[in-house]
Amino acid sequence: MAGNLGTPSAAGFAPRPEDGRPGARPWEDAEPQAKKLRSGEGDAPARKLPKRKIVLLLAYSGKGYHGMQRNVGSSQFRTIEDDLVAALVRSGCIPENHGEDMRKMSFQRCARTDKWSWRATCPCLSSQGVSAAGQVVSLKVWLIDDILEKINSHLPSHIRILGLKRVTGGFNSKNKCDARTYFYMLPTFAFAHKDRDPQDESYRLSPETLQRVNRLLSCYQGTHNFHNFTSQKGPREPSARRYVLQAYCEEPFVREGLEFAVIRVKGQSFMMHQIRKMVGLVVAIVKGYAPESVLERSWGEEKVDVPKAPGLGLVLERVHFEKYNQRFGNDGLHEPLDWAQEEAKVAAFTEQHIYPAIISTERGERSMAQWLSTLPVHNFHATASSGAKVPSPLPGSEGNGESD
Repeated sequence: MAGNLGTPSAAGFAPRPEDGRPGARPWEDAEPQAKKLRSGEGDAPARKLPKRKIVLLLAYSGKGYHGMQRNVGSSQFRTIEDDLVAALVRSGCIPENHGEDMRKMSFQRCARTDKWSWRATCPCLSSQGVSAAGQVVSLKVWLIDDILEKINSHLPSHIRILGLKRVTGGFNSKNKCDARTYFYMLPTFAFAHKDRDPQDESYRLSPETLQRVNRLLSCYQGTHNFHNFTSQKGPREPSARRYVLQAYCEEPFVREGLEFAVIRVKGQSFMMHQIRKMVGLVVAIVKGYAPESVLERSWGEEKVDVPKAPGLGLVLERVHFEKYNQRFGNDGLHEPLDWAQEEAKVAAFTEQHIYPAIISTERGERSMAQWLSTLPVHNFHATASSGAKVPSPLPGSEGNGESD
């Protein structure tokens, strides 16, 4: 569990278990090359290496982490970037001061995948960070020999660098990203009618129900005002309007006797909690708690009660760079950022690390079944303008989800 991972040092890194002493920074036991980079002794060959802007294709399981993004000096728990930056320092790709101040290496991520906790007040439930199969980060590094192998040698098996490509000097992975694809993996009993046992593991999704789920998901496609699918956004704020390119549910499959399905959503960008609320509202409609008309009503200015599905199962699958590829992908100097050659590695990592973490956590913590039991408290017929009270989220159910 994340709470057992230690207290961060002043630089913002949580000490790794192998450091073997309290307060140790992750690179203090680094290999000789990294020590030389820090001390300035015998590092002339390394310093003559060119520093180049690259992107890394990153996959990770978020279980046991409090999100992707590092928060130097204030985070009490380990993040994915804590381990990633420590590995970059240890491998000799960057000097220590770049690890302490990530701006020095122009570090940028395509999207945040933040931590969530089903019940933040319940210590018996672990914190599960949103995972990623195809996160992309941009940064400047020394292009050392065997760079991928060396970085991965200092990472745990549930964090892998699957690819590396050179990009233009001014490239920023967040700003150059045209679209992002997430998937949400959930047990299909979430779509069973409300009169059925909310955790009946024998439930199997029928073709008719799958067709209805996809019809409802297709309503999200296009440009809509998603102010009801996030928090702290007013109905007239331009940033609440988002463009969704695709939203669909794939054929279900069985793992460990439990049937699961994967919902894929592709959009230009997503607001905090948006995908989880998109999934939550479709589930509420299919189960019979909410009328289909609530979807159309949610685009309006009134405040509509939209439930937020658990964060477990949400995965950043792919990020897209169509405009960059059109301009630089075939210029003879840079490769297109499509990662076609790495697709097999991405699929293997998903099967080996992400799916098992979701399944084991769902079985152990029953997050979907517990969340389904809260749907009756929602009032899907009321709006804030009608004078009826729209209930607040349940205590402890607020957590961070997808956001760019």
